[in-house]
Amino acid sequence: MNSLTFGILGAASAGASSYSGIILILLMIALMYFFMIRPQQKQRKQHQDMMSNLHPGDEVVTIGRLHGKIDSINETDRTVTLDCEGIYLTFDMVAIARVVKTDSSKENTADQPASAAPAADTSDQPTADEKASAADKAATDDSAADSASDQAADQEK
Repeated sequence: MNSLTFGILGAASAGASSYSGIILILLMIALMYFFMIRPQQKQRKQHQDMMSNLHPGDEVVTIGRLHGKIDSINETDRTVTLDCEGIYLTFDMVAIARVVKTDSSKENTADQPASAAPAADTSDQPTADEKASAADKAATDDSAADSASDQAADQEK
């Protein structure tokens, strides 16, 4: 009777261990997807969006950390010509690491009227008189602390 019980329990535990191994492998694959593959896909999509939005006049940085302004873009060859202070260099489009700033963003900010800009709230900022009184108070506190430390030094002698 005891051998029959151990045989049944042994078969049940062997089946459970094979399922746990499969579950562990599936868990590892899921973790690899969420921590490695998915972030790379997002980064690749952002880079492709940036490449599709490149225009002449945009300031860019290459993967070699060369800064320049786009002079022309050749879509068929997938190349871009950069103007680096009068020197024209041609790079593959994949060599563009990031866009620093664009002329269209400058135009958008220049087109906005000054009244559309949010007014700075100066109610929380101290006035010049308050700043001067705070500086005087700090100087007084520093001189009081210095005199107290001088008195303590004299008492030790």
